[in-house]
Amino acid sequence: MSSAAFIEERVLFSPSIPAEVNHLLQAAVAASSVDQSKAETLFLQAQTLDSHCLQTYFALYKFYFFQKRLVDAERIVLAGLEESAKQGGFPNDYRQLVKNLHKWNLYANYSTLFYLYTLKALAFIKLRLGFTVDAQFVLSHLQQLDPEDLSGASVILDLAAGVTE
Repeated sequence: MSSAAFIEERVLFSPSIPAEVNHLLQAAVAASSVDQSKAETLFLQAQTLDSHCLQTYFALYKFYFFQKRLVDAERIVLAGLEESAKQGGFPNDYRQLVKNLHKWNLYANYSTLFYLYTLKALAFIKLRLGFTVDAQFVLSHLQQLDPEDLSGASVILDLAAGVTE
């Protein structure tokens, strides 16, 4: 197996991800443990190449989170929420979504599920930043938007409950 083939198989992103974006993300993941600056550059190049590719937001906010750059992670999470809402044709503001819950099926497709998962990430980042009340606020809305807990927000809800005790 060549090293190029190994890099291409390092992380499984969405099967519909454009090949060039996948290549940049794979190279970024490979570089992230040895050269964070290079990895960040590659993640940003992937996002610039296709700003509609939701996986670029996911990869970049996870990278920032693991680098303990939580403010940067939050910024990318918010951008990812905006892009996924735009693609899904629903309002970006989760508070507005809850008020009109009957209008939206957030289990309908990839962009809606990405929104839920990324909203969970927002709550976790807020929790890590020490904004427990804000995290719980997001989580309370997420519970209404995701009653089946497909996003796995219950795990973050348990963490938040532990922080307040």
